[in-house]
Amino acid sequence: MSLQPLTAVNCGSLLQPGCSLLQLDGDIFLFGQKGWPRRSCPTGVFGVRLKHGELKLRPISFSNDSCYLPPLRCPAVTRLEPHDGHPEGYLIHGGRTPNNEISSSLYLLTLDSRGCNRKVTLRCQERELVGEQPGPRYGHTLSMVQSLGKRACVVFGGRSYMPAGERSTENWNSVVDCPPQVFIIDLEFGCCSAHTLPELTDGQSFHLALARDDYVYFLGGHTLSSDSRPPRVFCLRVELLQGSPLLSCEHLDTGLSISSAIATRVGPSHEYIILGGYQSETQKRMECSSVVLDDSGISIEPREAPQWTGEISHSHTWFGGSLGGGSALIGVPSEGRPAPPEAHYFYQVCFQKEGEGEAEDGNQGCSQESTDFEDSAPLEDSEELYFGREPHELEDSSEGEGDTYNEEDEEDETQTGYWVKCCLGCQVDPNTWEPYYSTELLRPAMIYCSKGEGGHWVHAQCMELTEGLLVRLSQGNGKYFCLDHGGLPRQEMTPPRQVLSLKRSPMKPQHRKGPMMPKMTPAKKRFFRRLFE
Repeated sequence: MSLQPLTAVNCGSLLQPGCSLLQLDGDIFLFGQKGWPRRSCPTGVFGVRLKHGELKLRPISFSNDSCYLPPLRCPAVTRLEPHDGHPEGYLIHGGRTPNNEISSSLYLLTLDSRGCNRKVTLRCQERELVGEQPGPRYGHTLSMVQSLGKRACVVFGGRSYMPAGERSTENWNSVVDCPPQVFIIDLEFGCCSAHTLPELTDGQSFHLALARDDYVYFLGGHTLSSDSRPPRVFCLRVELLQGSPLLSCEHLDTGLSISSAIATRVGPSHEYIILGGYQSETQKRMECSSVVLDDSGISIEPREAPQWTGEISHSHTWFGGSLGGGSALIGVPSEGRPAPPEAHYFYQVCFQKEGEGEAEDGNQGCSQESTDFEDSAPLEDSEELYFGREPHELEDSSEGEGDTYNEEDEEDETQTGYWVKCCLGCQVDPNTWEPYYSTELLRPAMIYCSKGEGGHWVHAQCMELTEGLLVRLSQGNGKYFCLDHGGLPRQEMTPPRQVLSLKRSPMKPQHRKGPMMPKMTPAKKRFFRRLFE
């Protein structure tokens, strides 16, 4: 057991509470960054690399047949083991976007290809669901169960907005616990079914779900209605019978009073280490627990905790995820006056047993983060470059990594004016903006107004421009005025610059193609003919 501090190399702001860590083919990936993805990483998924006490991120690309995956915070994530020729992957359900919109979509994330230069390409596909589908939610869990040669997904818990009929101006953004229903999703056909069990009377969120065969154990969690974290464990059994599944639930007395915890698997067996989380709204849970799932059920034993540093002990919040192989990543916000340059302090906690080595394989427990969300600017960098690199730079090299994310390369969006009120009647809201023109990708189209001191930028949508007119204005060389300064009729064309054409005299060829024949008169020709005869 060890606690090692990590230095985030120009990527500390990307890891935020609510993000998820995934393990595919021995690599670790970060999903759910703060803000919307930018040009350098339009997928919003980064490869995580830990070496020599440094934490680095590499942008990951998606295949051409992938769908768009928004940066979801606190989704339900579960590992999908290889089955019947299908590759390993991850299922991602629900979550909360940076615009505080709650999703109800189900995504399948798999490894598409890996180039000879270690460049990873992922594939993301959205699965269509039918039947009694789970509504939009976050802070819930998604688990895989196997029974009678079949497998299915179990969705439970979470929070969502109040029903539309109960929302008003005062409580528009208020959230409530979802009803305590269990949803079973058949991945082969996409069929969903909802089940109500008498043992599950209260909704709960930010709990842990550990699965083994046809059993799922729900540990801890927070109930919003009573503002409590009761020390309970629910044992759910799912039998995938022909026709409809059969569910049974049992309430166990021994449990953990915890929420937003991290579960990391230790070894090939179903043994997990539970760390992090909260005992109450203002108190973190500093203890660790060992959880073992076997044929007899579940056993929970206290586990020796690492020697926490002062930053971890005195921080009010912390977050993280499983790195696989009995290790976890923990982040705490940096505090102090003046504010430190690093946004967070990061640590790697390792519970690896002696003699097992640093294996990176293992399942990830479903852990959620109960935190507040704040809007943020999207991310934007340059593209990855892999051509012309030496073999030693492709793997196990910490110097000269041109594809590593660098915060210093980001542009300062506070000076661009993209998310400001451009005029009195501006209709663009950064929290609810949707693409208006087909040419808009990441932010609203803007046009420069030449009126006023130094000019200013205005949204093309607020000027009521058609897309064709917007394209013509962007290709011209005129001065444009917004509606407050006269509008489009007051355009003044800038006279084009006169370019003098250069007269080029043809150059004399140095060598002629044919032999040179001197010009001779008929008399000279007769003279030379008689001379040689």
